[in-house]
Amino acid sequence: MNLTEREREIVAMLRRDPLLGSEALADALGTTRAAVNVHLSNLGKKGVILGRGYVLGEGPSVVVVGGANMDVKARSGQPATAGTSNPGTTTFAPGGVGRNVAENLARLGTRTHLVAAVGADPLGDQVLAATSDAGVRVEHVRRSPHATGTYTAVLDADGELVVAVADMRASDALAPADVDAARDLVAAASLVVLDGNLPTETLAFALDLAAASDVRVVLEPVSVAKAERLAPLLDGTRPVFAITPNRDELAVLGGDVDALHARGVTWVWVRLGAEGSLLSGPTGRHELPAARTDEVVDVTGAGDASLAAFCHALLSGDDEVGAAAYGHAAAALTIASTRTVRRDLTDRLVRRHA
Repeated sequence: MNLTEREREIVAMLRRDPLLGSEALADALGTTRAAVNVHLSNLGKKGVILGRGYVLGEGPSVVVVGGANMDVKARSGQPATAGTSNPGTTTFAPGGVGRNVAENLARLGTRTHLVAAVGADPLGDQVLAATSDAGVRVEHVRRSPHATGTYTAVLDADGELVVAVADMRASDALAPADVDAARDLVAAASLVVLDGNLPTETLAFALDLAAASDVRVVLEPVSVAKAERLAPLLDGTRPVFAITPNRDELAVLGGDVDALHARGVTWVWVRLGAEGSLLSGPTGRHELPAARTDEVVDVTGAGDASLAAFCHALLSGDDEVGAAAYGHAAAALTIASTRTVRRDLTDRLVRRHA
């Protein structure tokens, strides 16, 4: 089913707020109510909207299993001096690889469910509210007895990291039983995205659950240390549709893309930073340049955006090479923003930049 750019934009807005009327849609899109009504009528004919209540038909969906936390960034106003107080600024924003991927997917217009854990505390309330407001379905985010995870980074005046402290006990305690509670969602999903931050036994269970329903899995290794833990899971008995390492993570996962293919991974997408990426799969090896960007403001979240965009593009009908290029465009837009997840991210914006 092919949707126009405007139709995809309307669907994304309706996924975030099914109660939007045509007048509100027209105002948000900067067009007329009559034009919106034509688009809504066409979406009805295509089976995307059911009836007069703008109820969306069940299209492709993604289940993201991963971490959710609060990011705290403290930036010194001048070169930092150790052992004393430094004037500066502090910002708070919902984070976590899995949560960030889920929010990017939802903002692009893909129906997304998050399986994660946050504490039964005010920070958990904030993370849940912000994630839900972005359009992510959070009914399977567990309230943990542990405090909501935090990643606290102290930055120098030039933005360089001085020190960081991560408290991820809530995510570390996400168990196979928590994934099992979402087994019906997993079985019906178009894709499952797994965040390598989670315990190995939880990732193994999620891989087995997806394999039992023949659901494609995309695995994000996250870091060299986490990739080392993941490597034994890639034993050929659990098929993985795609894995997204950087060079260093690839080295500990198997050494090269051929080794990963031999261990059951269909697509290996190697991130090469400013050099772009290498995508290897059934159609061969494809070198993709990084997308253009006018300026680099903050690289945080670029990988999460590109992974989410890759999945969204696949479910929109793009082939794997096109989806990877679309992912590069989303990453370029993200590093030009001060936010880890751009609030103005849409499918239309990314396709214009691709």
